[in-house]
Amino acid sequence: MKKILLIIFYFFTISQIKAESLNECKWKNKEGSPCLVISKTNNTSSLSESGVQSIVITKEEIEKSGFSNINDVFKHVSGLNVFQNGGSGQSSSIFLRGGESNHTLVLLNGIAINDQSVTDGMHDFGQDFLQTLQRIEIYKGASGVHFGPSAVSGAINLITAIDYQNSYTASGFNGRNNSGQINLTKIFDNGLHVNFNGVMNQSEVDSSVADGSEDDGTFNKQFNLSTENFIKDNLKVKTNFYVRETRTYYDDMDNNGEYGYVMDNTMQTFQLGFGHLGDQVEDDLVFHWHAYGKDIDDGGFDDSYDSQSLVARAERKYDKSKNLSFGLGSEYKYDWGKFENRGASFNSSSKGHVKDYAFFGNAGFKLSDKTVLSMYGRADEHNTAGGNKTYKFNINHDFSDFSVRASHSTGLRNPTLYELFGSNNFGFKGDINLKAETSESNEISLTYNFLENLIFKSTGYRTTVRDRLEFTSDFTATENKLIDLSHEGLENELIFKDNNQKISFFTNFSKSKSVAGVAQNRRPDLNLGLKMSKKLNNYYFGPLDLNLYYKHTGKYRDFDGSNIHAKSTDLIDTSISKNLFGYNFNLSMTNLLNEKYEKPLTYSAPGRKIRFGFRKSY
Repeated sequence: MKKILLIIFYFFTISQIKAESLNECKWKNKEGSPCLVISKTNNTSSLSESGVQSIVITKEEIEKSGFSNINDVFKHVSGLNVFQNGGSGQSSSIFLRGGESNHTLVLLNGIAINDQSVTDGMHDFGQDFLQTLQRIEIYKGASGVHFGPSAVSGAINLITAIDYQNSYTASGFNGRNNSGQINLTKIFDNGLHVNFNGVMNQSEVDSSVADGSEDDGTFNKQFNLSTENFIKDNLKVKTNFYVRETRTYYDDMDNNGEYGYVMDNTMQTFQLGFGHLGDQVEDDLVFHWHAYGKDIDDGGFDDSYDSQSLVARAERKYDKSKNLSFGLGSEYKYDWGKFENRGASFNSSSKGHVKDYAFFGNAGFKLSDKTVLSMYGRADEHNTAGGNKTYKFNINHDFSDFSVRASHSTGLRNPTLYELFGSNNFGFKGDINLKAETSESNEISLTYNFLENLIFKSTGYRTTVRDRLEFTSDFTATENKLIDLSHEGLENELIFKDNNQKISFFTNFSKSKSVAGVAQNRRPDLNLGLKMSKKLNNYYFGPLDLNLYYKHTGKYRDFDGSNIHAKSTDLIDTSISKNLFGYNFNLSMTNLLNEKYEKPLTYSAPGRKIRFGFRKSY
């Protein structure tokens, strides 16, 4: 703890200089000016958007952090817990506000991309790297439920818009731990904008298996091709094609030793979108396709996972007056998937498809100069789970120095393909008569401006999950459980911000348990920490950008053959960046104190890593 306090004190006591940042991107960015990407929140309009809160991580923040994979960002978010089976590229699970790992809806540019080829139907963030992302949006609890099914605990939206700043980047610390990126944008005479972003990553870390003796590693390639063209001043068409390929070794990167376990994981997406901007109306029409593929060489046994999804989504937002806004939309989603797990003693498989058609809407009413009432609704018709309706009511009221927000919402999660159609050699059979899980949440938030630069935020929440989809006692089927789950917590944050720095202290107290009082595994009761970014002027080195991230995670229940309590952790990451000779140089350190821990148990987390990099813009 003394080391932690000394590091924090050092950051507070260095002289400062004025900071500059990019302006927000405009709807009509015909000139292709470098800008800060701002996205429109699904199923909102200008007034009802005030009922939605989010944590936003911008491209600038990602670059200054020095992080290369997305879990390094997530592990410093209050109320979000990352469990990864080892280092970079290994499978991971996200637990948001105490919910299940498949209670967080993952979106790409506003379209759901959860993977239906795996048993729990969740997206694996362990395969994701940061370089092609322009923005990450995290919607906790009630702020995410109106996005659609699976957002019981919230939603995470990944944005891959055009990056108008041409650049090339390289970073690493040796020949087996490095990454490279090139970003190119061309604006043609006919008004067509074309952006190519290509990335390569590789890493070699200590064995993912606790007490393992061999290094594990990951090779990752990804590219993003985006276009934008204005057909008219108020009508544009956008495309986005993204490909990711990751090969992960649970063994020596050159030889099969301890386990002979290799995983090839691919993802492809294509989006075609049309945007129209009128006097009091904004329209969006999106067609989306994505596919996942995963092949695993498991010590001589070959496992394969494949899924595809088609989505068509249309939304219209109206601004009728300064006191009324509303929106309407519909969405069709088709999911197909299959997998075969061919193990020595255990094998399982699934194959099938599901369809979901939804109609949604929202409205925002300005009841007074300081009060806004927002309402959101969605009706889903699923081909096996049937019809389900979800809704949310939110009210915001501003006082002189503080504001209060209260909301009541419902959510749902439809059964996965494995729960509907799966089987294994121990007698498990899917059940097409399963109902959807449902949830009900109450949330209240307070924002208090102590001073011009000092803000305190506090949010209390309680969520009840009903009709839970869990294995039967003999593990031969999935059933809707009669015992409810309860998630409740209190999140606090104190923020100091001026032109030179932003410092955020946060705490998160939470409980996740069944009505019978049994605590859920991998749900820490306590998170606390700080995030600090600062513009400095060092006597020897001149202007510098410094970032510090600290997070304490309390003890929690986990399983390593029996249920035990895993120890608490204290993690510090830091980075320093400087502009010199037209380059931006970055030095980053993750797990600065080299803490040894397993999260989850039986899987070793990486130790201290030091990474040097540079970025050249032109």
